[in-house]
Amino acid sequence: MTERPVSPGRDGQTPGKATAHRTRPLRLDRDNVAVIIPALNEALRIRGVVEGALAQCAHVIVIDDGSDDGTAERIADLPVTLLRHAQRQGKGASLRDGFAEALRRGFLAVLTMDGDGQHAAEDIPRLIDSANRHPGHIVIGARLRKRASQPTYRRLANNFGDWGVAWGTGYQIADSQSGQRLYPAAVIALGDVPGEDFVFEAQILMSAAQQLGTRCVSVPIESRYQNEDSQEEFRASHFKPLRDFTRITSHIVGQCLRRGGIPAVYRSIRANPPLIDDPSGEFSGEAAHKAQTHTR
Repeated sequence: MTERPVSPGRDGQTPGKATAHRTRPLRLDRDNVAVIIPALNEALRIRGVVEGALAQCAHVIVIDDGSDDGTAERIADLPVTLLRHAQRQGKGASLRDGFAEALRRGFLAVLTMDGDGQHAAEDIPRLIDSANRHPGHIVIGARLRKRASQPTYRRLANNFGDWGVAWGTGYQIADSQSGQRLYPAAVIALGDVPGEDFVFEAQILMSAAQQLGTRCVSVPIESRYQNEDSQEEFRASHFKPLRDFTRITSHIVGQCLRRGGIPAVYRSIRANPPLIDDPSGEFSGEAAHKAQTHTR
C-alpha cells in the first residue's frame, strides 16, 4: 500500500490537466482506469469493497476522510494508494483529491465507488465497456434493477434529484444521485467545480455539460440496500435526504436563476430523455421511463 497524507484545501485539482486534453486513441481497460473510493468510517465493509475493486482494476485509490474507526487499518496490507485527511473534509474534497492523484498518474478515466458496499465491483467491467461504446461520456451505474429493495423515500428523493439536476445539464439523467460512476479524464480535470459533500457530485455533471458539452449514459445496476430479504449489513447512510437534497436543490436553483434562459432549458430537457446503455433492451425507450417512476 502506498500512503500519502493530503494537505487541507483544494489545491490538488490541477495536476495533470494538460494530460487529460491529449488525444487518447486507446480503449479503456483495467490497467488505465483507476477506481476511487472515498471512505468515512467504513471499517465494516471497506476491505471487501477494495478487494472486489482490485479484482476488476489494477489501480485503486482510497481516500480516508478522517475516519476514527480503523478504516485505514483494515486495508493496510492491500496494494492500494491511500490518501488520508487528518480531519473530515467531506465527500467532495475526497473526490477532488482522488481525481488529482489519478490525473497526476496519467489514468485515462476514473471509476468511483462508495466504501459502504452498496456498489458491486462486478459491475465495473460493464461501466468500462459502456464508456468504450460511448467515448467521452460520463457513465453512471443507475440503480434501476430490483428497485423494490430501495426505500420508498430514497426512490422518490432520487427521482426529484434527477429532475433538479436536469435543469443544470439541459438533459435528463437516469439516477443522477448514484455514486458509482466512470468519469473520463477531461471531466476530472475541470478546474473550479463548486460545491461540497454531495453537492459536488451533482455539480460535476452540470459543469461537464456546461463547459465541455459532456453527456451522461446510464448502465442499469441493482439497488443494494439492507432489507428483510437481504442478509447484507450496511452502515447508516451518510446521505441525509432532507438536508442534502435541500443543499443540492438550492444550489441548482441559484445557478438557473443566474444563467437565465429557463424556457430554453425546459425545452432542452423535454427533448433529451435519459440515455440508457443496456444491450438486453430491458431498459430502453418506454421501459426505461417506467423503471424510473415505478418499482420493479
